[in-house]
Amino acid sequence: MAEQDVVDLLTAQHEQIATLLEQLKSERENQEELFTELVRLLAIHESAEEEVVHPIAKRARFGAEEVVDARLEEESHAKRALAQLYDLGVHHPNFQAELADFADAVADHAAHEEAEEFVLLRRQYSATQLQHMAGSVRAAEAVAPTRPHPHTGSSGAANLIAGPPLAVFDRVRDAVRDWRTQG
Repeated sequence: MAEQDVVDLLTAQHEQIATLLEQLKSERENQEELFTELVRLLAIHESAEEEVVHPIAKRARFGAEEVVDARLEEESHAKRALAQLYDLGVHHPNFQAELADFADAVADHAAHEEAEEFVLLRRQYSATQLQHMAGSVRAAEAVAPTRPHPHTGSSGAANLIAGPPLAVFDRVRDAVRDWRTQG
């Protein structure tokens, strides 16, 4: 069995995100847990893409820079929207309406990535290179923040500088939150 490549890894994460969004829209139980998991997955996923995938994709031929810049702009909007949803909280009367708009934007973003950026990656890079990128994405995810930080920027450099300290802070907050809910 071949090792998973970066496109397969990220596409599988897109599916996880879509599933969580659907559960949040349809299920009224476990809203806080589902939303916490969605926030964590999106923050880690986008951070790793910004650190690893987008910079590499920009180096590809076939008009990659315009494609990647558009995805970065979408991710910037998504970070702000996710932070607003986080601040609103799942019990706010406007949460479901805001979530529906957010879910539509996330679905559009994932579709653009899969149809444009991921196609560029597959055209430009070998299977081995794409597998190595998956390893780099997993490493970036291991030290990524678990919450959106829209004011840190969307560049790989901004994530490399701000990401690890924010990740430590986020993970301590997560541990305290988990400890409180268990106790």
